[in-house]
Amino acid sequence: MGSDSKDLLEIEPLELRFPFETKKQISCSMQLTNRTDDYIGFKVKTTSPKKYCVRPNSGIVPPRSTSDVIVTMQAQKEAPPDMQCKDKFLVQSVVVAEGTLVKDITGDMFTKESGNVVDEVKLKVVYVPPPKPPSPVREGSEEGSSPRASLSDGSNLNYQEMQTTRESDEPLFSAVKTHKDQEDYTSETSALISKLTEERNSAIQQNKKLREELDLLRREVSKQNGGFSFVVVVAIALLGMLLGYIMKR
Repeated sequence: MGSDSKDLLEIEPLELRFPFETKKQISCSMQLTNRTDDYIGFKVKTTSPKKYCVRPNSGIVPPRSTSDVIVTMQAQKEAPPDMQCKDKFLVQSVVVAEGTLVKDITGDMFTKESGNVVDEVKLKVVYVPPPKPPSPVREGSEEGSSPRASLSDGSNLNYQEMQTTRESDEPLFSAVKTHKDQEDYTSETSALISKLTEERNSAIQQNKKLREELDLLRREVSKQNGGFSFVVVVAIALLGMLLGYIMKR
């Protein structure tokens, strides 16, 4: 298959490097370059389909052009031993007729039974520490290795098709959904604070009004005779009790 045919797509990089951090979603990209005069259909598979989201996971690269593919690893609770990752990706490509649509790219096109000449490129997943980028010396030594030589390794690996775009988008948008819930909660809290503020201002206005009336009554008491003043004093006492009740609220 791919090892005996000319490369339909050039893929860069041949190792998917993720600056690994726990509890964090991480993305990296790869470029699919078509240097032929044909239209090339492709499909991306992985040994861990629930762990990764790929956009797009299938498509068509026109002649003499390049397409970008974004691979996103879901947040992991803990790091693997020695930061070693055994996950693999497989990019299958095949020549398609001009005018073929992306929705027409199916898994059947990449099987032996289809009779198509299918090219396959296997990619490794490598975790790298976030603070330190890979050293130039290490990169140089790895670039010297032949990517095609690794095609025979792990031939029994269980590569699976990625989830559909709508399904694979769901984990990515879970954080957005959580953020919306937080916004709704904040809105409710603001409304409650506003209501309490209005009630407090209303109580302050009532308190001010009662104080003015109390002062007025006191001035009236000073003008009245003694027999009269007893009734007024009782009224003042009642107003004072009412004022104290409002203040406690």
